[in-house]
Amino acid sequence: MEQSTTNSPAPTPSPSPSLRTIVLTGASDGIGAAAARQLAGPGIRLLLVGRSPEKTAAVARDVSAEHFVADFARLDDVRRLAEELSEATAGHGIDALANNAGGIFGDRTPTVDGFEKTMQVNHLAPFLLTNLLLPRLLAGSAAVVNTSSVANRLFGHLDVEDLDNMKRYSPRKAYGDAKLANVLFTRSLHAKFHDQGISSAAFHPGLVRTSFSAGSRSPMRWLYQSPLARLAPMISPERGGATLAWFLTGTPGSTWTSGRYYDQDRPTMAVNPQADDLELAEALWQRSAELVGLPHTA
Repeated sequence: MEQSTTNSPAPTPSPSPSLRTIVLTGASDGIGAAAARQLAGPGIRLLLVGRSPEKTAAVARDVSAEHFVADFARLDDVRRLAEELSEATAGHGIDALANNAGGIFGDRTPTVDGFEKTMQVNHLAPFLLTNLLLPRLLAGSAAVVNTSSVANRLFGHLDVEDLDNMKRYSPRKAYGDAKLANVLFTRSLHAKFHDQGISSAAFHPGLVRTSFSAGSRSPMRWLYQSPLARLAPMISPERGGATLAWFLTGTPGSTWTSGRYYDQDRPTMAVNPQADDLELAEALWQRSAELVGLPHTA
């Protein structure tokens, strides 16, 4: 298991009440790293999370942030990360959490926890992290922002009894299902915790020109990694990161609406029909809790 690093350029002072604390996963590359660079500044305390110790540390140095290392394909890493983040934010809470880590992979690959890797990295791990951080999120009346994808509508069809896609697997279906799970998770967070101060949103950042899908044999790799990418209407990581930063620094109820799915920074109805099934959202929550070892909730 990878070991955590929480190195900072200097010892971290106790956060002032006016300091906005933002936890950003998937921060070592792509829109996560871009968002970190745009968020850095006075009044912001950034806690960056990435899988690569070297890349995460490099981004953290650039923006004078604290950093943590966790591999979302290992749920024990996520549990350790939650403990470290809870300790780092004790007495203040978390103002915003970006569940931005994710990816599309190749053939079905079970993790050390026994789950299909795409579903675990994109949904089960952030679901577990968010739940373990709930005391800090409630203390900060936090915004929880989940990076989803238009793939939820194009390829997703979720069966809570077959989250690993044992019956019908393809890389793009697994990814579409996981991104649909992000939207359903957003709906459930709003339904369960909005009255207690937590707001949530899911968004498609656009087709971003990054290393996304490089390790996959999905047809999506040809869109992102081949010369065809030059012809597609792709946006820069900086633009995708700006949208993520917009959610994290905005005011729920004014800048954006809790419980909604967005296409970049615009609310949209162009989402998978299953995304509006609140019974499915609840069933997914309970099944996910069972799989990661959390108690069922009312």
